[in-house]
Amino acid sequence: MSYYIIYKPYKMISQFTTEHKKKCLSDLEFTFAKDVYSVGRLDENSEGLLILTNDKSLNHRLLKPEYEHKRIYLVQLQGIVTDAAMKEIEAGITIALDAGPYVTKPCKVKKVKKPESLAPRAHPVNESLPTSWIELTLTEGKYHQVRKMTAGVGFPCLRLIRIAIEDLRIENMQPGDVRELKRDAIYKRLKISLD
Repeated sequence: MSYYIIYKPYKMISQFTTEHKKKCLSDLEFTFAKDVYSVGRLDENSEGLLILTNDKSLNHRLLKPEYEHKRIYLVQLQGIVTDAAMKEIEAGITIALDAGPYVTKPCKVKKVKKPESLAPRAHPVNESLPTSWIELTLTEGKYHQVRKMTAGVGFPCLRLIRIAIEDLRIENMQPGDVRELKRDAIYKRLKISLD
């Protein structure tokens, strides 16, 4: 089995091939095992931690809703976020999905300062207007969920970076960096038993 974590750059899709001339994982300067694929995805405009593996068991255990693994995101918002908006997000709000309205599960939100060591983005966010940062911890991952949640309380998402899944973190990785991990190490950080 092969296990990799990458810092997926902004404007790259979470797959190895594309029909639309977009940047994809095969554009990274790294040779992956041939049969790996991403576990969970980040949309083209999101950045950060992405797991690649050919371990179907890991994929199953991370993506099934009943396992509720923590996913932590660093989010830059348009405007200065209010305590009321953060409490509303924490309690769960209604967002639109293709299947209809969905109430998000309770989550954790905290306001944070702009990280000093944040990697620059290829297309910088225009910061001529006020912005703020939050750290958002979810145990689910619906389509564009973070963006829909923050927009739903009046603070559109300008930049979205997944910084961790459980204890597996991007730490000091830079966009495009790849690390190969051993099975026991990745399972331990993801808090999954090896049984």
